[in-house]
Amino acid sequence: MVEEALLIQQLKNSKTKNKAFKIVVSDYKERLYWHIRKIVINHDDTDDVLQNTFIKVFKNIDTFKEDSKLFSWMYRIATNESITFINKRAKKNTLNIEDYQQELVSNLQHDALFTGNEIQLILQKAIATLPQKQQLVFNMKYFDELKYKDISEILDTSIGALKASYFHAVKKIETYIKETKH
Repeated sequence: MVEEALLIQQLKNSKTKNKAFKIVVSDYKERLYWHIRKIVINHDDTDDVLQNTFIKVFKNIDTFKEDSKLFSWMYRIATNESITFINKRAKKNTLNIEDYQQELVSNLQHDALFTGNEIQLILQKAIATLPQKQQLVFNMKYFDELKYKDISEILDTSIGALKASYFHAVKKIETYIKETKH
C-alpha cells in the first residue's frame, strides 16, 4: 500500500504527474484492456474505451478520494465507460442492450483477433444472455479473478448481492451450455 500511496501522491503532484501516469498506464493497461474487452467485445472499440478511461483517470485523479484502491477506482471508470459505450452503440443501432451484445458475440467468429475455440465462443454467447450486472460480476470473478471485496468497491454493491449475482450467472450459463449441446 505504501507504493500505491506514493504513486497516488505523484499522480496528484503536477511536477510528477506525467511520469507517474506512464507507470499507471504501463501497470494497468493490459488488465483494463481485457476487462473492457469482455464488455464491449470488439478490439477497436476496446482500444477507444481504454483510451477514454485513461483520459478520465488523468483528468480526475485529483478527485480520487483514496477510500478504495487505485485499481478499483480505475476499474469503476473503465466499467462505466464501457457500459456508456455499449448503451450508445445499441441506441444508435436501435437495438436493446441484450440484442446488441448478442450481435457483437456473433461477430466474434469473424474477428481475426479472437483466438478462442468453439467452447470459448459458446461461453461468450452464454455470458451475453445475462443481465448486465450479472455479466460484470461473472467476468470480474471468473476471468479477472477479483475478490468479492474488490468487485464490491468497483460496482458499489454489497458482497452478498454480488455472490447472489454470481451464483445466478453461473446457473444461467450452465443452462445455456446444456441447451446448446442438444
